[in-house]
Amino acid sequence: MSDKAILNIPGQEPFELPILKGSMGPDVLDIRPFYAETGDFTFDPGFTSTASCESKITFIDGGKGQLYYRGYPIEQLAEHSDYLETCYLLMYGELPNKEQKQQFEYDIIHHTLVHDQLAKFFTGFRRDAHPMAMMVGVVGALSAFYQDSLDIKNPAHRRLAENRLISKIPTLAAMCYRYSVGLPFVYPRNDLSYTANFMHMMFSIPCEEYKPNPVLVRALDRIFILHADHEQNASTSTVRLAGSSGANPFACIAAGIACLWGPAHGGANEAVLKMLDEIGDVSNVEEFMKGVKEKRYRLMGFGHRVYKNFDPRAKIMKQTCDEVLSELGLRDNPKFKLAMELERIALSDPYFVEKKLYPNVDFYSGIVLSALGIPVSMFTVIFALARTVGWISHWHEMIADPNQKIGRPRQLYTGSPRRDYVPVDKR
Repeated sequence: MSDKAILNIPGQEPFELPILKGSMGPDVLDIRPFYAETGDFTFDPGFTSTASCESKITFIDGGKGQLYYRGYPIEQLAEHSDYLETCYLLMYGELPNKEQKQQFEYDIIHHTLVHDQLAKFFTGFRRDAHPMAMMVGVVGALSAFYQDSLDIKNPAHRRLAENRLISKIPTLAAMCYRYSVGLPFVYPRNDLSYTANFMHMMFSIPCEEYKPNPVLVRALDRIFILHADHEQNASTSTVRLAGSSGANPFACIAAGIACLWGPAHGGANEAVLKMLDEIGDVSNVEEFMKGVKEKRYRLMGFGHRVYKNFDPRAKIMKQTCDEVLSELGLRDNPKFKLAMELERIALSDPYFVEKKLYPNVDFYSGIVLSALGIPVSMFTVIFALARTVGWISHWHEMIADPNQKIGRPRQLYTGSPRRDYVPVDKR
């Protein structure tokens, strides 16, 4: 803590606000005593200018296009790390040594099975239920099946619940997909990596052995890394708010999944594929982009609310996209040629360059997921799978924070002032 800001409120003495300094990022005005001492609230719809917590997990500088997990640039992690190692980093604050990495991988990979009665839980859903609707239900139901890890005040319970979530959510995600398309559930395999095992549970069939393609496994693993955390976004804030009440971790993660389901949050890469379908053919791209300039059409997958420069994750996903399309021989596929033409125009046309409407991570990840054979209805489920470790890390940090209180935002009331009840026969 260093200097103080002085706030002048009419009719009151000048009020001092301590200025808090983080290790990176803008200074923060500490308004915790503000209401108690002045009787006033601050007004910040969407909390876009409010720091709701102190965190050591993820840092974003949107102006510079930077994203760090525990201080490590996302570019380095995506190139050199893998998803489970990134999970360990987010959860424990440091990269694991060789023995720690092996033990963590063993603990996660060897606990991917779910309770058999939980598998029967799926029969209560309609066959045409959206996979995200099923995910909200089955993840919340984990608290009914794993009641030996619900004491949030017990560190051993917390870690057991966190490991169970990371290990079992890929199994549940694959079950949601296979139930929705009428395929039998596939048991996990302990001899496969985390991401290869997920692809096995998604795509294998009982009558032949599934052999993961290492290029495609690496591409999906990279998508998991890039989506693992993104600071205090809507779903992470939802998990923290739910957790602040003392709710169990399975319920909190289910709340995060429900929030992620909103099209303004987790549905961006799905919107990219829908846009490509609406454009239809590469010959229509020029007219479409003209319509974007005239505000007749909306360009999905370009620009970002946080990143005012290039999305650092997009550079990595572009490389991954090129690798996947080459591996699968899809460079001449009409839909992917259309996408590449959109990219070319956005990166060269002065209108889009000046407005910094660069392709973001959702543009490329939507193309990659589609190329991998993952249906659009599963895109947000993949996002939820990847983001689970971020939610868990923030939930754990919040539970351990001595300054944490139950979330209780205030409001600017603009309704009717006090009035007296009038009997019905006198109205």
